[in-house]
Amino acid sequence: MSNNLLKGKNGIIFGALNDQSIAWKTAQKCHEQGASIVLTNAPIALRMGEINKLAEACNAPVIGADVTNMEDLKNLFTKSMEHFGGKIDFVLHSVGMSMNIRKGNHYTKLNHELEYKTLDISALSLHRVCQTAYEMDAMNEWGSIVGLTYIAAQRVFPDYNEMADAKSLLESIARSFGYHYGVKNKVRINTISQSPTKTTAGSGVKGFDGFINYAEKMSPLGNADANDCANYCVTLFSDLTRMVTMQNLFHDGGFSFTGVTQAVIEQMEK
Repeated sequence: MSNNLLKGKNGIIFGALNDQSIAWKTAQKCHEQGASIVLTNAPIALRMGEINKLAEACNAPVIGADVTNMEDLKNLFTKSMEHFGGKIDFVLHSVGMSMNIRKGNHYTKLNHELEYKTLDISALSLHRVCQTAYEMDAMNEWGSIVGLTYIAAQRVFPDYNEMADAKSLLESIARSFGYHYGVKNKVRINTISQSPTKTTAGSGVKGFDGFINYAEKMSPLGNADANDCANYCVTLFSDLTRMVTMQNLFHDGGFSFTGVTQAVIEQMEK
């Protein structure tokens, strides 16, 4: 159901790969709520994924961009503003890749050259996106930039590996750039700490099914799924959250503030 929360707004969605992804669901919700959007992903992801189906459904152009390349990002923002005929109101940063997890390297035995790449793709890319928009004056006043993160930035989840470091850095960048962008142009920057979600990226984490089941039992409301997260993104892109910035917002059914639940106790007593 549309409430036209984003009517007249223009946004860029990074990271839609297939219909499992949070970025995909968010693009659909933004379109339903009246926004015009541009879809973007890395060139290799554009070849592997199904983004053209989403583009057709949302009447959105697809502009490829490598988030580790400043020229690509400048081109993305330039072409997006040309398409919209004006500045941008919101950006979703849904980007992450662990090179060491892909290689099966344990956290205590990381290849640090690969970790640099992980941090570059998964965290520094948010700084690049913000810096590009900042330098180009590409965002409208009261614009909103949202990055997706996970509670492993604050707590230890052994198999989340180096992505925990990347998410910690991502959240720090959102706070620091959120200050500067807020002062300059009232643009707000937040991160959403989402429940473990069955996406292509999430499923690559070792023991992911156990991960999800545990979180489900530890969350009073249960896990938030990709559709729930998309709806939350819409609220942060809307004018209803104008004074929310530099926050890491937990969207996890209560998991983050629950010490233990009866369901977990009963499971352990079996």
